[in-house]
Amino acid sequence: MAKQSSVRLAAAKVISRVVSGESLSQVLPEYQECLRDKDQPLLAELCYGTLRYYFRLDSWLSSLMDKPLKTKEQTIHSLILVGLYQLFYTRIPAHAAIGETVQVTRMLGKAWARGLVNGVLRTAQRQEEELQALSDTDDICLTAHPQWLIGKIKKAWPEHWQDIARANNQPPPMTLRVNEQHIKRDRYLKKLLDDCIQASPSLVSPQGITLARATSVDQLPGFSDGVVSVQDESAQLSGNLLSVKEGDRVLDACCAPGGKTCQLLEMNPGIELDALDVDEKRLTRVQENLDRIGLKAKLMTGDGTQPEQWWDGQPYDHILLDAPCSATGVIRRHPDIKLLRKPEDIDALAELQGRILNTMWSLLKPGGTLLYATCSIMPAENSKQIEAFLQQSEDAELLPLQGEWGLDTGFGRQILPGSGDGFFYSLLKKVPTAKEEGQ
Repeated sequence: MAKQSSVRLAAAKVISRVVSGESLSQVLPEYQECLRDKDQPLLAELCYGTLRYYFRLDSWLSSLMDKPLKTKEQTIHSLILVGLYQLFYTRIPAHAAIGETVQVTRMLGKAWARGLVNGVLRTAQRQEEELQALSDTDDICLTAHPQWLIGKIKKAWPEHWQDIARANNQPPPMTLRVNEQHIKRDRYLKKLLDDCIQASPSLVSPQGITLARATSVDQLPGFSDGVVSVQDESAQLSGNLLSVKEGDRVLDACCAPGGKTCQLLEMNPGIELDALDVDEKRLTRVQENLDRIGLKAKLMTGDGTQPEQWWDGQPYDHILLDAPCSATGVIRRHPDIKLLRKPEDIDALAELQGRILNTMWSLLKPGGTLLYATCSIMPAENSKQIEAFLQQSEDAELLPLQGEWGLDTGFGRQILPGSGDGFFYSLLKKVPTAKEEGQ
């Protein structure tokens, strides 16, 4: 890709590609590599911010224009949204936000759009109160979520939907997981303080630390030696919910990028751990994480519904199933989910989860446990999934989850987005059936 001379030009192109169906995590690095190092953080801010508030900004743009832009002018449409984001959500001076954004039309070879972009942004600047008032009458504008998604959130969580929407629109904190094979959490907190890095212990994860502000991992004491890793506090619960012991045979299904894999080994270095993922490229990231912490697992590429591809026939004592899901609990980390996810995806994912869960269950020893986890807040993928599984499985027993975190759904505990990401956990035990007991 050719070098980009403008952060705003790069931002408009990134947003356009995301709107067309590509993920931000894939597209953004391409454009960051084409900018000077000092410009890369601003590009990330403009892209994440514009996508975070995309549906609000788009509502505002519709009210500012007599007729919408043609579909082929997606880059100009995205450019204006980037301009609106700068005006209302950054400290960039208005004259610079408008002037630099207008200049991009020349770089795009679209001189006709110069007056349009300039006019829309200056009108928006004058009509700020009127634009903000749109939120009082329109849920899409109020929540900056697509109508179908906010509708599902309202239905699932009628008492919490506004808090969820607000949390989804907040930049997430940077949370660490301390490897207590190396150092206890309290001692690591003191190390951070000695290095003038402000942090506090997680109230959810015994190994978790929340930083007051994000910092480069290069600045974290012992990061390169595996003393600490970056992982959300909700995701850290998985290692604490599975009661494994030395010598146990454990499967981490759908393991990439490997945070939970590494935590299981940090907390239980004497286990035999198989780590499975369908994507071979993503397993490279798992191996990198394992290498950094200096621990080993058997990595396997395979489909969770087709164990004949990868399973050696020996049942597992415990299985962690971090099931593929809608990721509606991690929108604050991946705001492009609001654009990429579709209503029909929820049912399709629930069906896939059900097939994987049934398959994983067949690989579990009697007396063993399976921890079902998702980063979704949708009941169809979580509590209803487990309820249906229990109804059809004579040998499955729901175990209570200890802790003050999350909401009890009756079939597991749901954490809603807030201090941590939105996560669901349900712990199941495989018990002998009446037929097996009689044999």
